[in-house]
Amino acid sequence: MARSKDKTESPLIKGEKLALTMGGRTVVEHVDIAISPGEIVTLIGPNGAGKTTLVRLLLGLVSPDEGVLSRAPGLTIGYVPQRFQLDATIPLTVERFLKLSSRGSENDMGALLEEVGAGHLKDAQVSTLSGGEFQRVVLAKALMGNPQLLVLDEPVQNVDFSGEAELYQLIETIRDTRGCGILLVSHNLHVVLGASDRVVCLNHHVCCSGVPETVAKHPEYERLFGTKAAQAFAIYSHHHDHEHGLSGEVEDGHGH
Repeated sequence: MARSKDKTESPLIKGEKLALTMGGRTVVEHVDIAISPGEIVTLIGPNGAGKTTLVRLLLGLVSPDEGVLSRAPGLTIGYVPQRFQLDATIPLTVERFLKLSSRGSENDMGALLEEVGAGHLKDAQVSTLSGGEFQRVVLAKALMGNPQLLVLDEPVQNVDFSGEAELYQLIETIRDTRGCGILLVSHNLHVVLGASDRVVCLNHHVCCSGVPETVAKHPEYERLFGTKAAQAFAIYSHHHDHEHGLSGEVEDGHGH
């Protein structure tokens, strides 16, 4: 599955007892969270649980009412927000999209598109891209500047099931090759749990956290998402405890 990390490494970013109240309502309540180099941390929770608000706190876009946020010196962050607002009537190629608010060279852009499996889309119109193609392009954009931390808010929205699995595999590969830390926010529980080193389940406060197998069996996880979610993860884990060859045959050893 996911690779182990050096436990002695200092976190890239760490929040302690973070709390925020908006409009008289507690959105985030005394949350502890940290992401280290080479680690994929997945933030899950029901709609309205405060996940995107917590991400905004970690990114420094809003300030907490309480708590302490610390970052590694000179930390560079690549961010894929939940939604990109683009006018489909404006002609915009993938290459031009990558150049928006970016100083990367054409060679850099081409290499990044190849890395995410979208090299053939350089001259395509953004408005014609499928959901999966667009997510690969915005992932390439987030990788510009070689970030130490990637923050991906719902990175597989508008992507079909097979495309979801491919994107999560790509995210794992990026972590393995670059050694960056990754914070994922997702509702696609059974797939994303299999791609995570550690899971934080949020419902304004941290309900439970730990390795995916532990969280999937936790009573709070089952209470929030139901027994079917836990069963789906068990089935997913069973089906992915081995590797397949190019022809589909099962090989010895354990996969991701």
